[in-house]
Amino acid sequence: MNKKILVTGATGFIGSVLVRKLAYTNDDVAILVRKSSDLTSLSDVLDRVRLVYGDITDRASLDNALQGIDLVYHSAGLTYMGDKKNELLYKINVEGTRNVMQASLAAGVKRVVHVSSITAVGIAFDKKPLNESSEWNFTSINLEYARTKHLSEIEVADAVKKGLDCVIVNPAFVFGAGDINFNAGRIIKDIYNRKLPFYPLGGVCVVDVENVADTIMTAMEKGKTGERYIIGGENVSYKQLADTISRITGAPKVRFPLPFWMAKILRSILDLYKNKNRVSKLFNLSMFRVASEFLYYDSSKARRELNLRSEPHAKSIQNAYEWYRDRNMLH
Repeated sequence: MNKKILVTGATGFIGSVLVRKLAYTNDDVAILVRKSSDLTSLSDVLDRVRLVYGDITDRASLDNALQGIDLVYHSAGLTYMGDKKNELLYKINVEGTRNVMQASLAAGVKRVVHVSSITAVGIAFDKKPLNESSEWNFTSINLEYARTKHLSEIEVADAVKKGLDCVIVNPAFVFGAGDINFNAGRIIKDIYNRKLPFYPLGGVCVVDVENVADTIMTAMEKGKTGERYIIGGENVSYKQLADTISRITGAPKVRFPLPFWMAKILRSILDLYKNKNRVSKLFNLSMFRVASEFLYYDSSKARRELNLRSEPHAKSIQNAYEWYRDRNMLH
């Protein structure tokens, strides 16, 4: 029996890879898009999916879109590491999620998978990888993105209490083919173009987008209601990550470690200069503050229950780099 599926955030990095996989199943796949959405990332599967116009911040449009839908993949969200879009982050990540959950309840949707983030899990202050039951501790760093991802999971828990069948997945730092907007891919581009002369002192959990999308689909099938699953891979320091990127792209090594206190001074000096394009866009203080900590996670629950594959982080970097190179996107 083929199911009727709706995907939010279908034009995003994870969403587009997920939709491409779903489009080749027997299910009937609809994607929620705005009139202004850029559908480039889905151009090859547009004939296999149904477009439904709406917006997660507009509850009425969701009630309309969810008519007769069995399963919802909620992967829409705003990823922004800074402090200039706080209202928008709250509106999309928290209120948008509340709308999706409540509209799904009202429409009698059978199951929802909510795509959250590792920032909703916390920071590994002692480098010991966190798991699904770790206490959220991001308050020590003022990052609105992390706060809104944490609050969106509270919205999910609330809907589950009211009877919604929903599973949460928390993807780590996602690399791979198809990262059109240079989310994690920005670091590959900037090291390749020699715009990142230094590396932060923290570390991060790296995962390939293909593994993320496959595991999200398995979460729909096998995940436990109300539970969360970290979808990660290798935990690597930014130094290791930068070395891997240099090796794969042939760029010179990033040689200078930059502690956060020094980054603050350097940033204020750079702000006085007109030609800011010579330094990476990644060098904003919110982002650098997070990158000075360890976002290390233990993905064994997803490996055990959702068949998450493990692979070396270099493979994801290679996939992403080759995809950019073949499309001339690195200049």
